[in-house]
Amino acid sequence: MKQLLPLILLAFASSPITAQDHVYDDLLVLYIDEDYEKCISKAERYMEKDETRRDPLPYLYASMCYHEMSKLEEYTSDPEFKNAHRDALKYAEKFRKKDKENAYFDNYEDYWSDLNTAAMGAGLAHLDLEEFSKAKREFDRMTGYQPENAGAWQLLALAQLKMRLAREAKESMAAFKKAYAAIEDVEKLPADERRLLREGLVRYADYLTEAGMRDSARTVVGLGEEHFSENPEFKALLKELN
Repeated sequence: MKQLLPLILLAFASSPITAQDHVYDDLLVLYIDEDYEKCISKAERYMEKDETRRDPLPYLYASMCYHEMSKLEEYTSDPEFKNAHRDALKYAEKFRKKDKENAYFDNYEDYWSDLNTAAMGAGLAHLDLEEFSKAKREFDRMTGYQPENAGAWQLLALAQLKMRLAREAKESMAAFKKAYAAIEDVEKLPADERRLLREGLVRYADYLTEAGMRDSARTVVGLGEEHFSENPEFKALLKELN
């Protein structure tokens, strides 16, 4: 958290506070002091009050607190907070739903990168262990708080296909195509989103290849050929399919 702190403080300093009446300095102080339990408790009280329940920032603070707690054994070994990572994703998704005009989301790129990295690691691990419902949950939450993340959509579709949820997978792939088409420059994506996109292309192409759909697999890897051909895994897959 301390590595992210200067950037988080800068983000809060530049936040469009006119979009809501409350600045939430109390939550900021608690977060900086690493008093995560108290910060979450106060954030939840704001979520329950009529005058503040629609404000995005309490949900963001809750997400950030749970994310930091998910890194600490004192919390992960406590039954009350063993699902801190899951709660971080849940509140991130709630935050994005409240931040309807993206007045705040783009100010916290470093937090989303950190959260994405954690969710990506968990989701890919679940895929490797064939825990597809758990993988689906990770990627579903990611698309909830960052629907622009093309790789998350593709990996969500893959998890759904593994669960034989064909209709849902089709919808997720449609969302992937929309998100991918909206990317102005893959090279300028944050490192976490680039890696997620690469993983999505590789794993989805592998799935298609195993299903005997090599032409479709070639089309999938072709989307990333210009951007990922120097990656050894991607390069090997290109060679195998061509």
